[in-house]
Amino acid sequence: MTGLARAMAVLGGVVLTLLILLTCVSVIGRTLNTLLHTDWVEGLLGGFAKTLLGTGIGPILGDFELVEAGIAFAIFAFIPLCQITGSHATVDIFTSVLSSRVNRAIQMVVEIVFALVLILIAWRLYEGMNSKMRYQETTFLLQFPIWWAYAASFAASVVSAVVAVYMAVVRIAESLSGRTIIPVGGGAEH
Repeated sequence: MTGLARAMAVLGGVVLTLLILLTCVSVIGRTLNTLLHTDWVEGLLGGFAKTLLGTGIGPILGDFELVEAGIAFAIFAFIPLCQITGSHATVDIFTSVLSSRVNRAIQMVVEIVFALVLILIAWRLYEGMNSKMRYQETTFLLQFPIWWAYAASFAASVVSAVVAVYMAVVRIAESLSGRTIIPVGGGAEH
């Protein structure tokens, strides 16, 4: 499970890196386009400014559509690693003074609820994907099928749900046995 969680995090990182590069290129293109339309640059460069504009310098068409779809996938791709390492942000002001038995029980309940929520999210993404496929909805600018984004997020959410169920089972076993099987990562401290 740890290998699966790490692979998903790497895939999410690659997607996020590509989205950052896409955004940077789009912002640079938009800035250059705006700059090439100013009177002083047109006066300075003359016809060359129009030639550059003719090459298509400008923002990437539909960049926000791609970022929207990619970020949704990346979020679900990072959840399994956070889940399996116990690296979600936590506030343990009250639980730090409780016994390890009580903390194990609390962690078990949290893991069970988290698993149930991720199963619910995966199910709703599946239903949303089917709806988008049925009605053949596309994005406004790029006209790519919206269900593609749902499918990517659904796949990542299924992995998240599988890892969450695994962690819920581990925490139940820990609570029943009274011993630690997978240590909790400590939230944002690590």
